[in-house]
Amino acid sequence: MSLSYTEHAIARLAKRQLKAEWVERIVARPDRTEPDPSNIKLQHCIGVLPELENRVLRVIVSKDEPRRVITAYLDRKMKDKL
Repeated sequence: MSLSYTEHAIARLAKRQLKAEWVERIVARPDRTEPDPSNIKLQHCIGVLPELENRVLRVIVSKDEPRRVITAYLDRKMKDKL
């Protein structure tokens, strides 16, 4: 799967110390997906990161090919829900 990243996503990954390999893994094999509540062209890919004590990573990505990562963050509200 080919992913590109917005400048915002690149900055947020660096600030939040999130690895691109984690983002790519969650987008390729999410534990759960959700539609974006405000933009039908976006999808939320959600997955557990064993490397970070099973914290949950949420990646907002475009549905269109090539897929474009908009942002990513550790979702505290999803902890222990997956």
